[in-house]
Amino acid sequence: MAVVCFSKRLSCAVNGTLFRTITTHPGVFRGCPAIHSTISHAQRAFHTSQSAMVTKILSVEEIFNKKSLHDYLKKKEMEYNSCLQSLNTENQTLGDEDVRINRTNLSVLGPLVQKIRELEEKQKELEDTQDLLKDNDPELHELAESEKEACLAAMQDLKQKILSLLIPEEESDMSDLVLEVTAGVGGQEAMLFTTEIFDMYQNFAAFHGWGFGILEVTSSELGGIRRAAASISGPLSYKKLKFEAGVHRVQRVPKTESKGRIHTSTMTVAILPQPTEISFTINPKDLRIETKRASGAGGQHVNTTDSAVRIVHLPTGQQDFRVTYLMEILYCTVAECQQERSQIKNKETAMTLLRAKLYSARLEEETSKRYQARKLQIGTKGRSEKIRTYNFSQDRITDHRIGKTVHDVHGFLQGEELLEEMIVFLQQFSEQESLLDLLEDDDQNQ
Repeated sequence: MAVVCFSKRLSCAVNGTLFRTITTHPGVFRGCPAIHSTISHAQRAFHTSQSAMVTKILSVEEIFNKKSLHDYLKKKEMEYNSCLQSLNTENQTLGDEDVRINRTNLSVLGPLVQKIRELEEKQKELEDTQDLLKDNDPELHELAESEKEACLAAMQDLKQKILSLLIPEEESDMSDLVLEVTAGVGGQEAMLFTTEIFDMYQNFAAFHGWGFGILEVTSSELGGIRRAAASISGPLSYKKLKFEAGVHRVQRVPKTESKGRIHTSTMTVAILPQPTEISFTINPKDLRIETKRASGAGGQHVNTTDSAVRIVHLPTGQQDFRVTYLMEILYCTVAECQQERSQIKNKETAMTLLRAKLYSARLEEETSKRYQARKLQIGTKGRSEKIRTYNFSQDRITDHRIGKTVHDVHGFLQGEELLEEMIVFLQQFSEQESLLDLLEDDDQNQ
């Protein structure tokens, strides 16, 4: 199965013209080290591409056949026993901090060690049952076969639970999220496709019983959506949808095409974890809030009141620094909203979007080294950067990261079982990749 590595996403969108400008005229940004750092990052990421490698989703048995896994499990069991012995020592000389650390390690490792020991017991039961199978008594042989099947099923379940306990959890997996969709290459057809994808995720939220609140929709006068954002809340909503981020490509004959030619268009999906007030705060001094008149279709309030709100998060320590338009594109985080007639409501919505963008950037920075091979790339929305293709003429949907293809495009766009199937495969591959990375890192550190 062809699999594409999940590459690290650019922290800021840079098109070719703008990139050439900042690399050929670096003096424009002299005196601002952060801008130079951003440019350096852009230079490194600009020429990278997703490279294909041949692999597959391994079975539980295939993973358990790896010596590195058994070595890692033994290591964790030894750590658990060491912590337990330290706390049970009669002449305890541990300080309060060491006691706290040991107790924390015990609580973390306890469920894993318990499952390891249960698996060892089942392995012994299986060996005893194998001996009974050698008996010539038909009744005893039949009973042993039944016991063997039950034992193998229990072992399979325990192995799966052990692997689940080994996979590192991400801080944001239990978060709600903000979904952003943006039309890419393809004009009106791209905007129409963006509408279909936005509706697909709204249906997927309803399929799982999640809340779906529209934050902003910028429609085109010709039809379709230029850009839209929505908040999605519900159990495991971010964990399920986080791999949907990236460029989605559609290949079909547009309704406006008179000669029956197939067109290729793109749109971009961004999935941003929504932080809580406790986990993430923004300093009001770092914000520049602007108001303006709303534009586009929207009724009588358009172009008559200053209801639209635009919030720019300035670089920390740069509040007095004159931020040019070019620098704002490169270095500042911006959120805006003109969805409501009320300026206050638009400001609240813009702040929701801004918080999600800043929180996502912080998480990406914190986990970039660990997950840089698996990060989904948004890039410049070009046709070649797709993560998934929706081909209407062949009635197929192909995810290029895991090489999986399903059929029935219209059914997939309903946002129910077929989309769920694709997401499950993405999760399985991600968890396997995370586990194998963990074992590889452990081997290197020994």
